[in-house]
Amino acid sequence: MPTTLSVNVNAIAMLRNRRDLPWPSLENLGRIALQAGASGLTVHPRPDQRHIRFSDLPVLRALIDDEFPQTEFNIEGYPSEDFLDLCERSEPEQVTLVPDDPSQATSDHGFDFRADQEMLKRVVGRLKSKGMRVSLFADGDGDTEAVQLAKSTGADRIELYTGPYGGCYDDPSLGATILEKLGQTADAAFAEGLEVNAGHDLTVANLPALVKRIPKLAEVSIGHGLTADALEYGMAETVRRFRRACGQTI
Repeated sequence: MPTTLSVNVNAIAMLRNRRDLPWPSLENLGRIALQAGASGLTVHPRPDQRHIRFSDLPVLRALIDDEFPQTEFNIEGYPSEDFLDLCERSEPEQVTLVPDDPSQATSDHGFDFRADQEMLKRVVGRLKSKGMRVSLFADGDGDTEAVQLAKSTGADRIELYTGPYGGCYDDPSLGATILEKLGQTADAAFAEGLEVNAGHDLTVANLPALVKRIPKLAEVSIGHGLTADALEYGMAETVRRFRRACGQTI
């Protein structure tokens, strides 16, 4: 199956929040993205609500349930008690857990599975008992033992942190080296029976090589680059461009 695309709407929310006005509308742009064939929507609610607001979640949940029931809602965030309560109220199909400090501008590393293993076991068990798929943010550094520990938490997937790969847009040689490490991490995950997602600084330019190296990549979650392209091409055409970069036939 081709890699699917989940559209992260955080950057759209951040633009909206510059004014006390209801536009750009996450609901309307989410609808356009799903109409254009995105497999779902992703949000990362942070405690300060600097982009996604807690009030956005029921709106997007209803959009998917009422108009696009074949698609998925993915909520990502640090597994605090407040975040877990938010997930239980919103009932996403997938929860992506990240090790962010609330003050971070964006996610920039995966979990330390050696230090966080017991905490993650408890959290993963709680979320899965509610019927949610759980993915864990992981560094794509080829650490096979870390992947084994991720598996032992009971998670269904890992999400490869692709920020360093995306940052090599002007250094193809380094990009190829990092891509191979990502591939080795994915290979280790598949060997453990985990599925693999990826996300962070992915673009139409760098996605094809990632999908070629990891042909069983389940899903990519993309926000910043996709939103930037949408300013130039429009949301619908941008989603189609990213779908093609994922290897989908349109």
